[in-house]
Amino acid sequence: MEDRTIKFSRRDFIKTSAGVTAAALGSGFAGFEAVHAAGPDTLRVGVIGCGGRGTGAASDCANAAPNIEIVALGDLFRDRVDGCREGLKGLGDRFKVTDDRCFVGFDAYQKVIDSGVDMVILAAPPGFRPVHFKAAVEAGKHVFMEKPVSVCPAGVRTVLESSRLASQKGLGVVAGTQRRHQKSYIETIKRIHDGALGKIVAAQGYWNQGGLWMNPRQPEWSDMEWQVRNWLYFTWLSGDHIVEQHVHNLDVLNWVLRAHPVKCMGMGGRQVRTDPAYGHIYDHFAIEYEYPDGVRALSLCRQIDGCATRVSEFIQGARGTSDPSNWIRGGSAWRFEGDSPNPYVQEHADLINSIRSGKPLNEGKTVAESTLTAIMGRMSAYTGKEVTWEDALNSKLDLMPEKLEFGPLPVEPVAAPGKTPFV
Repeated sequence: MEDRTIKFSRRDFIKTSAGVTAAALGSGFAGFEAVHAAGPDTLRVGVIGCGGRGTGAASDCANAAPNIEIVALGDLFRDRVDGCREGLKGLGDRFKVTDDRCFVGFDAYQKVIDSGVDMVILAAPPGFRPVHFKAAVEAGKHVFMEKPVSVCPAGVRTVLESSRLASQKGLGVVAGTQRRHQKSYIETIKRIHDGALGKIVAAQGYWNQGGLWMNPRQPEWSDMEWQVRNWLYFTWLSGDHIVEQHVHNLDVLNWVLRAHPVKCMGMGGRQVRTDPAYGHIYDHFAIEYEYPDGVRALSLCRQIDGCATRVSEFIQGARGTSDPSNWIRGGSAWRFEGDSPNPYVQEHADLINSIRSGKPLNEGKTVAESTLTAIMGRMSAYTGKEVTWEDALNSKLDLMPEKLEFGPLPVEPVAAPGKTPFV
């Protein structure tokens, strides 16, 4: 089809980016109060990445506050744009996407940004996130971006730079780490920070579940199309499942400990999901992270059918324990029993409220650090090496292909600890 003939070099893909120096950014935790519009002005929103998550995020955004309109859609594939458009028709007059505001191709993100929107939702595969975010910030757009925000250290550095620029421009930036907008988490972690557990001595984070979807390769698909349509299974697109999925739990551990790890040592492998249809990622990881003051956190994630499931976090303190989603046990025993608005809607409500109040949230640095936490764990497991925070942050690893075009794209070999080099 016509879209498959588009060629887009990596240089073209990043040409809108201007270098700025990375710096530390402050980032508070979002509140959970309902949003109230500060005026009648309509916020016009464009969606970049029109799969299930992009469609869901657009619906959540439109339902989060009054005077929100979805006005533009962009994706690499026409069928994704058409499916998203059909799925959002139920929004009624909040959905105002016309034919001339539907964009397809590797440059669709730029066309959405240039279409007169005030805010963009970034929900394409994570490998594209750093460049999409950078282009949106440089164009002066508010951003909601799904997690993770990169798949490699080069991308994390880009996100940190763009987050700093967003702060300078007064732009709102919220990430899809929705636990930070979930009332039960917010209330529980506030108590932990107030000393309910005493000194934190250990932590654990888990995302263990069965397998996920896979789209069988079709004869007409090029290597590029096959990989993007199965982006979960290619590290350059997803970061592997420790980055794409387990980042939620690692983000909670960073939040509770109010720090990022100083180093980690990990292992993992590809034991069950070995068919080439599943790309080259692992199906399980086990990582030990060391935080400041010697606090150690165990990280376990797995995507294998027929195994025990667990998606949660656990915190051990000197005076008690906690599941930071809703309870504390020990001397300051407590359980959350209040109402908890849908966090997938609340994260958009918090962003919109912050924009309209003139005090825009900026979660860019926070989610970049949580993403790098996951990346350093993957790097340790892939190489078999201990990896420090500085090793990961300064790594030269850049996973974006040199050319973005529909055609041949070799699949990297499955990482082999002790043989795969640290870059």
